[in-house]
Amino acid sequence: MYSLRRWWGQYALKAGMVGLLLSLAWGIRQTNAGIFLELYGILSRPFQGTPDQVDMLETAQSRELQQRVVELESENRRLQELLDYRENTSQAGVVAPVIGRSSDHWWQQLTVAKGSRDGVSVGDVVSGTGGLVGRIVQVTPNTSRVLLISDPSSQVGVTISRSRSMGYIRGQSESRVVMEFFDKVPEVQAGDAVSTSSLSQLFPPGLPVGVVESVNLNRSPAPEAVIELTSPISRLEWVIITPNSRMPMPEDVMPDDAPSSNESQ
Repeated sequence: MYSLRRWWGQYALKAGMVGLLLSLAWGIRQTNAGIFLELYGILSRPFQGTPDQVDMLETAQSRELQQRVVELESENRRLQELLDYRENTSQAGVVAPVIGRSSDHWWQQLTVAKGSRDGVSVGDVVSGTGGLVGRIVQVTPNTSRVLLISDPSSQVGVTISRSRSMGYIRGQSESRVVMEFFDKVPEVQAGDAVSTSSLSQLFPPGLPVGVVESVNLNRSPAPEAVIELTSPISRLEWVIITPNSRMPMPEDVMPDDAPSSNESQ
């Protein structure tokens, strides 16, 4: 008995270590080293985000990249449409992005990121895909302000392309304007194209403006037509600025019976 105690006192630690190693080896064999993976996960967990947080972060980043791609593709498509329009109409000019638009003046004016350093001048013609948008009324070295033809204070001399019946349009703060004719019985019908007239001294003749949507020949004091603008003014993101071949004047040249406005085009 004494010999056994003496042996245990001398070799107990070694026997315990051997037993621990044998148990550890058996555990590794039975779990395919899973115990080490579990231990690693426990020790490294404080330095890692939770799986849910990591997944959420990766999902958010992926969605952000997808949205950027969609936005760039959409912007590129709109710009390409504008460039195609300029090429098809043989319209040389400065392509400018729209950078400013007040919510309370949405249909009246906008700001573009081109100015006098780019050759833009007061009175220059501003067009978008589809037709006339407005004209430049203020210029800084890097930006310009555009007065839109949809502004209620604007007046533009126009003509019915098919019949040459003339009049002027006034804005209504929307995508449609009203054309008031000079003739008492104009030759006009729904679907007729409308363009700037030769009487306008603020715009060259022949610029596309819109299409006749409806006609009221009984309107007093002069017949009227509702014109849908062909350029999507409410969604403009790019415009073309071209030099104006006509000297800017305070008002369009109109017959004596045409009404006047505070600021006409």
